[in-house]
Amino acid sequence: MKAKITLLPGDGIGPEVVAAAVDVFAAVAERFGHSIEYEEHLIGGCAIDAHGTALPEDTLESCQQADAVLLGAVGGPKWDDPTAAVRPEQGLLGLRKALGLFANLRPVQPDPALLSASPLRPERLAGVDLLVVRELTGGIYFGQPRLRHKVLNEETGQEETEAIDTMSYTESEVRRVAHLAFQLAHQRRSKVTSVDKANVLECSRLWRQTVSQVAAEYPDVTLEHLLVDAAAMHLLTRPASFDVMLTANLFGDILTDEASVLSGSMGNLPSASLGGATNSLGKARGLYEPIHGSAPDIAGKGIANPIGTILSLALLLEHSLGLKTEAQVVRGGVQRILSSGYRTADLAQAGQNSLSTNEIGTLIRKQILEFAGQPTR
Repeated sequence: MKAKITLLPGDGIGPEVVAAAVDVFAAVAERFGHSIEYEEHLIGGCAIDAHGTALPEDTLESCQQADAVLLGAVGGPKWDDPTAAVRPEQGLLGLRKALGLFANLRPVQPDPALLSASPLRPERLAGVDLLVVRELTGGIYFGQPRLRHKVLNEETGQEETEAIDTMSYTESEVRRVAHLAFQLAHQRRSKVTSVDKANVLECSRLWRQTVSQVAAEYPDVTLEHLLVDAAAMHLLTRPASFDVMLTANLFGDILTDEASVLSGSMGNLPSASLGGATNSLGKARGLYEPIHGSAPDIAGKGIANPIGTILSLALLLEHSLGLKTEAQVVRGGVQRILSSGYRTADLAQAGQNSLSTNEIGTLIRKQILEFAGQPTR
């Protein structure tokens, strides 16, 4: 198989974790006889420095022509001026919108070898295997108007600045991501938990109503509705009760960061952003990235955890290249090195040695090349 992949290492630790994933990708290609062509481009803060924009034209064109995109992270203190007209995050949001990537899939399945790394008691983590389906191109991150203007404070009589962000959803935006969530639930344990704030927000009331209508087309899938504050609590008190969690853009962003503690570290969690477009292979053209940020405090130190990026590669293999066996081999390689006790600094317990980003990536690469059996997970 031949495939074209666009690499967007981005800022902070992004280049380090993407390099580790590319090494693993090379091992997959070598073992299974695939030919992978890479193109690397700028996005985020580094793109602002070079071109004055967070999403240069050549970056977008490459992503539109690629079979899949692998991204590291964007942002950092250098570009963190709240008054700046151009910010690194605009590159990622703009890319998602331009590629029509309306659904973000974030699987959460704590590795048995890492249960002690989570602040939750091990018994709370037993049987946890959930998939968050986050709507990605609507909601408050994209709603208009978005502005700052001057208003009169009636209490003080003084003029002050008011900021406005708008949360909006259409029925069609909710319906398409809901259908995907129910279809994915069919392949899992046939349960969808829709998370909203329907007791307060009109936008969430439309969300709940539309999801309920879609659910009627999937009578063999159980649907429950949860308010987002209750869902946040239940993620920590009964996480194993969730199968597919369907939610809006803002809520999904927050809840999946919370869910990362179940796995022991935000560095462990992958994601896949998908839409309706297909690539040259007839599969979904997707954007794959770990859920963590650019971690500027550890950038350049070689200690970042690449597992979330490597597992994002597994999602890329599965969804955009149709290589399910290869995806399982990657996951199996990750599982085996964790079961053997190898850890990056974010996962190491007191008195336990930690390995560098490159060392962990190299161990996983060797597992892929040398292990002849099938993954156990």
